Amino acid sequence: MKLYRFLSEEDTSAFCHKVTDALNKGWELYGTPTQTWDPKANVMRCGQAVTKDVEGTYTPDTKLGAH
Repeated sequence: MKLYRFLSEEDTSAFCHKVTDALNKGWELYGTPTQTWDPKANVMRCGQAVTKDVEGTYTPDTKLGAH
């Protein structure tokens, strides 16, 4: 099955670490990263979609972060 996750975080090194961790766990980048201003929190936010092929059958109970 193919899994999909959207990673997001404030525009700090924490976002880069989150994406790097996913890549090192076998996830692959999907599409281009995004960036947007969050006026409520007064910060820039980043996002990146990632996908991963794994064994099994998808159900809504699948824990995406556990893969």
